[in-house]
Amino acid sequence: MLSVSNLSVQFGKRVLFDEVNVSFTQGNCYGVIGANGAGKSTFLRILSGQIDPTSGHVHLEPGKRMSILEQNHNAYDEDTVLESVVMGNKPLFKIKKEIDALYADYSDENADRIGELQVQFEEMNGWNADSDAAALLSNLGITEEFHYTLMGDLDSKLKVRVLLAQALFGNPDVLIMDEPTNDLDYETINWLENFLADYENTVIVVSHDRHFLDSVCTHIGDIDFGKMNLYSGNYTFWYESSQLAARQRAQQNKKSEEKAKELQEFIQRFSANVAKSKQATSRKKMLSKLKIEDIKPSSRRYPAIIFEREREAGDQILNVEKLSASTEEGEILFQDVNINLAKGDKVAIISRDSRATSAFYEILNGNRKADSGSYQWGVTTNQSYLPADNASFFTENINLVDWLRQWAKTEEEREEVSIRGFLGKMLFSGEEALKKCTVLSGGEKVRCMLSRMMLMRANVIMLDEPTNHLDLESITTFNNSLKNFKGTVLFTTHDHEFAETVANRVIELTPKGNIDRYLTFDDYMSDKSIKEQRNKMYAVPV
Repeated sequence: MLSVSNLSVQFGKRVLFDEVNVSFTQGNCYGVIGANGAGKSTFLRILSGQIDPTSGHVHLEPGKRMSILEQNHNAYDEDTVLESVVMGNKPLFKIKKEIDALYADYSDENADRIGELQVQFEEMNGWNADSDAAALLSNLGITEEFHYTLMGDLDSKLKVRVLLAQALFGNPDVLIMDEPTNDLDYETINWLENFLADYENTVIVVSHDRHFLDSVCTHIGDIDFGKMNLYSGNYTFWYESSQLAARQRAQQNKKSEEKAKELQEFIQRFSANVAKSKQATSRKKMLSKLKIEDIKPSSRRYPAIIFEREREAGDQILNVEKLSASTEEGEILFQDVNINLAKGDKVAIISRDSRATSAFYEILNGNRKADSGSYQWGVTTNQSYLPADNASFFTENINLVDWLRQWAKTEEEREEVSIRGFLGKMLFSGEEALKKCTVLSGGEKVRCMLSRMMLMRANVIMLDEPTNHLDLESITTFNNSLKNFKGTVLFTTHDHEFAETVANRVIELTPKGNIDRYLTFDDYMSDKSIKEQRNKMYAVPV
């Protein structure tokens, strides 16, 4: 279907890819992973023909069509929503435009040409294009009232859905998607997961969403050491198998038959848990052929995120009574919120409006005043907070050692050796610890904020979209650290796996109060009675 031969990419002296050879076949979904800067997005742009490799070539089987999820959200602002979707099938749309132009300047001379084009148009099911596009939009929650709206007049989150419909339109033979779940809500991501799981053509996707990769991928393409290696299975299978390979390589004295037995038991466990039944048989066959030599330990580094508490909190953690907040324009974000936290609660704080959850954290941390109501922290609690916007923490032009020292509590902690220890856990070792905090990337800033939180040793942790800017390695480690944390956690995230594996309680903030359930995230989102309650509490009075 699609193949890459002897592909090399070099920027100056830096070699990004070196003689990569890989084939993508029909019916499979390939999740492309790699450390930040490994070249994931560059690889997709080469596949789609947006940039040329230094050497080598990409071959798409003749007669096959490729579609790409558009990253420029403003590219179609002058077009209607429906027309933007139909543009996803470029050959079809080109014929449509030519027919329209010929009819606009109709003559006997171009009548034959119109006839030829209409035959092609019919063969491509062109007469049903508008209705097919409308059905796709409706499945993505974009109602008919928006179909003839200009893209430039749409809310940014709706735009993302339209561009998703554009990429999916016309059943492309190869579908390429770079971070497709960004800016999508839970329901839309769930629809996309189900759609792709049943998709019969080839999908190649880059994503930091582990739940998404696990739900849709039949293979993982790991970019490492300038190469791409394809592995059967989803992300979790790749992650755990690479960890197994690393452990076995470290145990040089272990007999080969013991290693083989360990691998076989591992494969059997994963084969029994294949999520999608239609993929189960073929994937079991692929896994059964796997050998430990086929799995390479990753070169990627995982941070050591370990949250310890200065002291254990008492029974009184947090009491919130009738708390309300609104925007400066008077739009209600949440109203009459009542919460009593118990020790050890790990709470997913959610809302359909991200401004509501951010305002809630800012109020609890004394950075914003509520419209009404009150909150009280237990006297034995101490809190640390990771805001969604951390820019205010990095305005002073100092190095990371001096930056982190600001939150040290004892003379011993202020020592450079101690500070460097915390920074080293977050992969700032050697000279990296002396970088100026004003030149950090988004991911580096979050890792610094996590170093700060570890140093504070709080027994209550608050996190507002903590996985933003982090790579898969950091997200996975962060996720595991919170599962093991003995204190109380309040967090908001778009990372499905994070929410499902950490939270034992879900609290939703709405303009008409809050919903509070001791349930896992998936159970909360799938509960029919809660769905009905949610819709009522967000309903706008007519």
